[in-house]
Amino acid sequence: MDIFEKLRKDMGPIGQYQKQGHGYFAFPKLEGEIKPRMMFRGRELLTWSLNNYLGLANHPEVRKADAEAAAQYGMAYPMGARMMSGQTRKHEELEEKLAEFVGKQSAYLLNYGYQGMVSIIDSLLSRNDVAVYDSESHACIIDGLRLFPGKRFVYPHNDMNGLRKQLGHASRLAAKTGGGILVITEGVFGMAGDLGNLKEIVGMKSEFNFRLLVDDAHGFGTMGKTGAGTGEYFGVQDKVDLYFATFAKSMAGIGGFIAADEDIIAYLAYNLRSQIFAKSLPMPMVIGALKRLELIKSHPEYLEKLWSIAHALQKGLKEAGLDIGKTQSPVTPVYMRGNLPEATNMVFDLRENYGIFCSIVVYPVIPKGQILLRLIPTAVHTLEDVNYTIDAFAKCATKLKQGKYDTEKVAQI
Repeated sequence: MDIFEKLRKDMGPIGQYQKQGHGYFAFPKLEGEIKPRMMFRGRELLTWSLNNYLGLANHPEVRKADAEAAAQYGMAYPMGARMMSGQTRKHEELEEKLAEFVGKQSAYLLNYGYQGMVSIIDSLLSRNDVAVYDSESHACIIDGLRLFPGKRFVYPHNDMNGLRKQLGHASRLAAKTGGGILVITEGVFGMAGDLGNLKEIVGMKSEFNFRLLVDDAHGFGTMGKTGAGTGEYFGVQDKVDLYFATFAKSMAGIGGFIAADEDIIAYLAYNLRSQIFAKSLPMPMVIGALKRLELIKSHPEYLEKLWSIAHALQKGLKEAGLDIGKTQSPVTPVYMRGNLPEATNMVFDLRENYGIFCSIVVYPVIPKGQILLRLIPTAVHTLEDVNYTIDAFAKCATKLKQGKYDTEKVAQI
């Protein structure tokens, strides 16, 4: 069969709906400045779908730093990969400050978080090693493990008995192959908002010999007293062997970093294929990240405001009888029951009649019959935004239970 013909016949589990949903439910265009209210199809909507946790995306000092750096250096400098011709003192300065902030000896910049994690796993593990990971790990972790030629064991999400069982299997196998064991989990799970059980995981180091890699994309900047992440929150950051975070969330930028012992970072710098064979992070992004990190460290009130909004939103949704699962972070899921047409009709109602934009997740990402609406509170939302949203969600939940989204067509896209 011709490859293209095969693709045309099967667009994939999500792609099969592209004709019905493209531009509205998938690939929507949010326009204007990044803030709680943005333009969608010519209308201003209250937006809860952007990971701009600390409100830095449109911070005047950030905008100024980005603009001045772009004017001074352009987007091309430095040219080439870090190892060849893309090294600068500013790159090193950012790495030093990131390492200090998260309590590690050293750090290394990544052009993108996703490709960085894939490459980290590829660089760390050889055929004789064993990987053990949480079943709800992010796609970048799964894709990195797909490249791994050795054995991997998955444990049920946050199930510590399951992890202990898999560590037993991994230990017996590693004893035969002569390899090591890497446990991978997330600090904050980005869909459900619950936390990786880091305290119990590091406690198992007394029973098993393994290293721990934590993907803290949603925890960096949001968790812990200073925002240094989920390890800080649990008081176990010194026991996290490899700490990974991205700039795409709290830092409102592009890129990421991995932090660990100095010799391990030196190894990664010389072996991360996603960095060795890719252009260095452009200078404006590096200088912009330095400014963002400075603001996170010098303005703890941003973190406090984020949590005041998150607590108000989550408390209000629960009091309204809505199911927000087991979130322990600002990530706020709202779980409902219904089929795909009901989900799309409800989201259409929220956008067109209530002026609220949030992310929708349905099968095949989650099981059939479930609907997940994910809200991301930020430090620049207001309590008025919160109260309005709670009221709208409560009304939509009632309509869903009454079957109105199943029997009534809200509107055509």
